[in-house]
Amino acid sequence: MTSPQLPPNSYTDAPQQHPNLILGSLQLFFWLVFRPSAWRNHLKRIDLYLEWNSYFIRGRSRNLGLWDLLIQGYFILPILANSLFNFLLWLLGEPIAANIAFRMAFNVVFGVAVGVVGGVGGVVGGMGGMVGGMTVGLALGVAVGVAFGVGVTINSWRPVLSFPILIFWNYLLYRIDKRRNAKSPCLLRFHSAFWDEWQLLHLPGLDEHLLFIIENNPVEGKAALEYLSTSPQRWAPQALQIELNALSLQDSKDVKAIRKAHRSVVIGELENEVSPLLRIFSRISEDVDAALNQPSAYNQRLVLRSVVDKLNLHLQNFTRSSDKYTVRFYPIIKSWREIVINYIDELAKITELHQEIDSPYIIGVPLIREQEIFTGRDDIGLRIEQLLRDRRRPPLLLYGQRRMGKTSLLNNIGKLLPSNIIPMFVDLQGAPSSASDHAGFLYNMAREMEKSAKKQSVTLPSLAREVLGSDPFTYFDEWLDQVEQALEQNTALLALDEFEVLDNAIARGRFDEQDVLGMLRHLIQHRPRFKVLLAGSHTIEEYQRWASYLINVQVVHISYLKEAEARQLIERPVKDFTLRYEANAVERVLQLTRCHPFLVQLLCAEIIVLKNEQDPSIRRLATLADVEAAIPEALQSGGFFFADIQNNQVDATGQAILRFIAAQGEGTIVSRQTLLQQFPDADITFNLLLQRELIEEVNDGYSFQVELIRRWFI
Repeated sequence: MTSPQLPPNSYTDAPQQHPNLILGSLQLFFWLVFRPSAWRNHLKRIDLYLEWNSYFIRGRSRNLGLWDLLIQGYFILPILANSLFNFLLWLLGEPIAANIAFRMAFNVVFGVAVGVVGGVGGVVGGMGGMVGGMTVGLALGVAVGVAFGVGVTINSWRPVLSFPILIFWNYLLYRIDKRRNAKSPCLLRFHSAFWDEWQLLHLPGLDEHLLFIIENNPVEGKAALEYLSTSPQRWAPQALQIELNALSLQDSKDVKAIRKAHRSVVIGELENEVSPLLRIFSRISEDVDAALNQPSAYNQRLVLRSVVDKLNLHLQNFTRSSDKYTVRFYPIIKSWREIVINYIDELAKITELHQEIDSPYIIGVPLIREQEIFTGRDDIGLRIEQLLRDRRRPPLLLYGQRRMGKTSLLNNIGKLLPSNIIPMFVDLQGAPSSASDHAGFLYNMAREMEKSAKKQSVTLPSLAREVLGSDPFTYFDEWLDQVEQALEQNTALLALDEFEVLDNAIARGRFDEQDVLGMLRHLIQHRPRFKVLLAGSHTIEEYQRWASYLINVQVVHISYLKEAEARQLIERPVKDFTLRYEANAVERVLQLTRCHPFLVQLLCAEIIVLKNEQDPSIRRLATLADVEAAIPEALQSGGFFFADIQNNQVDATGQAILRFIAAQGEGTIVSRQTLLQQFPDADITFNLLLQRELIEEVNDGYSFQVELIRRWFI
C-alpha cells in the first residue's frame, strides 16, 4: 500500500509558505480584535492639532479606524513579521534574490488575504474529521496565544525592529523636501515622529529636517516645532533651539550686532548643559552694549578691553573642553574676540588720526570697577574697614551730598577693603524698591547680592522667585543661611544705596515697615557674618522710622576730594593722558570746584571738548583762558545737577538767600547781621543750607562753598 501524496504547497515542497500564511492570519486576527486604543487616541490628537494649525491633511475621527487598520495591520506588522521569518530562512541558507526577496514582496501584498482564506478553509476542512478538527483547534490555540503575546509586547519590540526602516523613510522625506525647497505642503508631516508615539529612540536627522523647514517654510516649521516639543522626540526641538541660538550668535559680524545679541538669545527654556554657554554670550553682549554707551572713545576702549579680558578667559576654558556644545560655540567666541579687538584698534586709529584728546571723564553716572578714573577715598575705605572690625557690629551710614561719589565708592569699595570682605551692592533706586510686594523686593535684593558677589569671584546660591510666594521672609532667611555657608571664612558687606527710596516705598504702604526694617535689624543683630552699610544724602535722624530700628549707627561722611586727589583727577586722570595744564589753569579749576568730584569731572570734560575744537598746534595744553571759556558750557551741560539743588534740596527762602549771597560776587562773605535783616526768622533755613554744604560760616558771615554753584544762582 502506497503512502498518500502530500499536496504540492505542503511544508515539504514549500516550507516558507505556511508559516507566512499563519503569520498573516495572526496579524489580521490580532488587529481586528485587539486594535490598541492608544493609536486611535494618538490619531485623534494629531487630527485635532492639525485642525488648529492647518498643517497636515485634515482627517476625521470616523476614518481613524480605517487608518489604524491600514497603517498598522497592512503595512508595519506584515513587513516586520515577514522580515523576521525570512531573516531566519536567510540564516538557514536560503538565497536572498531568488527566494527571500520574492517571498517577502509576495507575502506582504497577499499574506493577509491568503491568510484569511486559509484560515476559513482550515476551519471548514476541520469539520470533516477528528484529525482536522484537532489540527484546527491546535492552530487556533497557537494563533490566540501568539496574538495575545504579540499584543502585550508589541510596543517594546516593534519600535526597535522598525527603526532601520523608519530611518530610511524619514531620510527619503528629507531629501524630497530639500529638492522641493520646503514648498508647502512639506513632507515633514509624514515623518514617523508625527505618527509613531511609541518610538522612544532618537530619530537621527529630525533636528536637521526641522531646521531646514523653519529656515525655508517658517509657518509649517513653527507648527511642527510646537507639536514635537511635547512628543517623545522633544530632544529635536531642544537641539534645534540650541542651533538657532548658535546661528544667531554666529551672524554677529560687528560690535553693533554683538551689542544686540543678548536680546535674541533664548535661555529660559534651555536649563541644560548649554545654558551656561549661552549666559556667557549674553553677558558679553550686555558688556559690549554698556561699552558702546560710554560718552567718549577713550571710555569705550577702556570697557571693551575688560570685555576682551573676559573673552580671553572664556576662550581658555573652551579650549580645555571637548564637550560637543563647547566645540560648537568655540569658533563663535573666538570670532567675537577678534571683532572686539579690531574695533578697539579702529577707535585708537581714529583718535590718533584726528589728534583728538580722549576724555576719560564720566559725567552723571557712577564709576564702575573697570573704570580707571576712580581716584582717592583711601581714608574713607580705612574708616569703613575699622568700623567693620568693631565687635559691636554697628550699622554704618555713608552720608554725603548728591554727586559726591557715594555710589562710585560703593562700586569700587572692593579695591579699598581686604579681600575677605565681600561687598554686596544693592541699588535701592532700582528693582528692589520698585517691586509690588515683599516677595518681589526680597527676590530682587537677593539677585543684586548674587551679581555683586560674583564680581568678587564668590558664587552665591540662587533664590527662585516662586519660593518666596507663600512666606517670603522665612524663605529669605533660610537663603541667608546658605549664603553664610558659601561665604566660608569671609564677611559680607551688604551695601544698600539710596535708602531714602526704600523709605518712600514704605511710607506709601507698598512694604510693611516692621517686616522690612525688622528683617534688617535681625540681620544686624543675629548674623555676625553680615555687616550692613546704608548710603544716602540724609542722616538717620531725618528718618525717624529707621532710627527706631537701627541702633548706634556710625556715620561715615563723604565730601570733597583732598586737594592731591583732585589734582590727580585734573592732570593725570588715567595713564597716557595727553592733555597738559598750565599751573594757574589747575589752580583755577580747584578754586571753581573746591575739589567737588562731580564738578571737577564736569569742568575738565568741557575743557577737553573745547580743546578738541582748537588747532592741533595748541590742542594739547590747557590755559587759564581755556578754563574760563569752559565755565558757561559746564553750567549748561551740568544743569541737571544745579537744578536738583535749586528745586529739591532747598525751599523758596533758601533759594532767595542763595541768590542774595551769589549776587555779591565771587568769594564775598555776607555778614550774618545783613542776612538776618533781609531774611528774619530764617535760622532753620541757614542750618539746612549749612547741612547741605551749600554755604559755610566765615568770620560771623556766610559765603558759597563752591564757586560754580554760586555762578548758577546769579
